Parts: sequence; structure tokens; C-alpha cells
Amino acid sequence: MRLERLNYNKIKVFLTVDDLSDRGLTKEDLWKDSLKVHQLFRDMMEEASEELGFEAHGPIAVEVYSLQAQGMVVIVTKNQETDDEEDDYSDDYIEMQVKLDESDDIIYEFKTFEDLIQLSKCLFNLNIHDGMIYSYENQYYLLIGENQPMYVEDLISILAEYGHPSTITIHRLEEYGKCLMEEHAIQQLYHFFGKKDGTVL
Repeated sequence: MRLERLNYNKIKVFLTVDDLSDRGLTKEDLWKDSLKVHQLFRDMMEEASEELGFEAHGPIAVEVYSLQAQGMVVIVTKNQETDDEEDDYSDDYIEMQVKLDESDDIIYEFKTFEDLIQLSKCLFNLNIHDGMIYSYENQYYLLIGENQPMYVEDLISILAEYGHPSTITIHRLEEYGKCLMEEHAIQQLYHFFGKKDGTVL
């Protein structure tokens, strides 16, 4: 579980598939209103309090984004008005308004452009040519749709050799990142750089 403070009253929590399985949950379980899910949110709020000083009592808005390869991104926003009131809520009182969203896109981040070039050689030979590439905060991001000529699990294992699953959603990349290649990114990388034995122009 990785936590990041976005602003005064908002945090982002990234849960990997392993984080969920350690608690006996799957991504599908988050769509259900169960005791395990409530315990997961309670654990998240406890960790947010310890790590970030983020106290959530009373009404909070929870946005859950299910990402194909990466796990879950959870955005928690607390009602600012509760900070001005006396903290007379019990520890058990958290009123959640939950919004769920799911994405079939696979987003991986890479430290260098060279990592993308090396990946393109491998994927191109496996008949995978699609994808989009963004740059954002000195990192490169490859977005690949689910409809590919190989199993998603196999594709993810290849991507993991060159990069890391991203906690950033496509919405954030579109808003703040720079699109470097809008379509057929793997094919373009291979065509312009891959055939040249990895030398970058």
C-alpha cells in the first residue's frame, strides 16, 4: 500500500493486487459492500493518519479506479467542514460516498527512453504494435489497450522486465502529461530506433 498526499483534504492510495490478496480480497470484491472491504478502508485511513497526518472522520468521498495491470488507485477526499468542528465523531463513524471506475488499459512507467526502445524490440517481434507514449515529471509512460494478440498476464510479465506498473491514471496523463506518440507507439519506436541496435538518435 502506497500513500500520497495530493492536497490538504485529499490523498491517493495505491493498492497492488498483492495488497488485496493479503487481505483475502480481489479487485471484484471492492464492488461489494462487505466487512472485508470496510476493514480495508479502515486500514487505509489508519495508515493515512500515521504516515500523512490525514484524519478522516465523518463524511468522505472515495473514488476507486481499477487498473488492469496495476491494482487499484483510491482517491479519498474529506469534507473540509468537519475540520472546523470539534472532533466528536466516534472512531467508527466514517460515512463514505463511493464512486467506482474501471479501466482495461495497461499503463507502465519507464525511467528512460532507452527502456522503451528495448521493450519495443521484444513486443514488435510478438506482433504487438499499438500503444501511446506520454512523458510526465521526467518519466515515460506506455499505455496499451487490453485487446492484444497475447494473454494480458504474459504481456504484463514482459512489461515488468523493462518498467514498473504506474499508479497514475490515464486522466492525469491526458491532463498534465505530454503525448509523444498517439498511436502505434511500439511500431514507431521499433521503426525509428529498434532497428538501429538501441542507439538513440
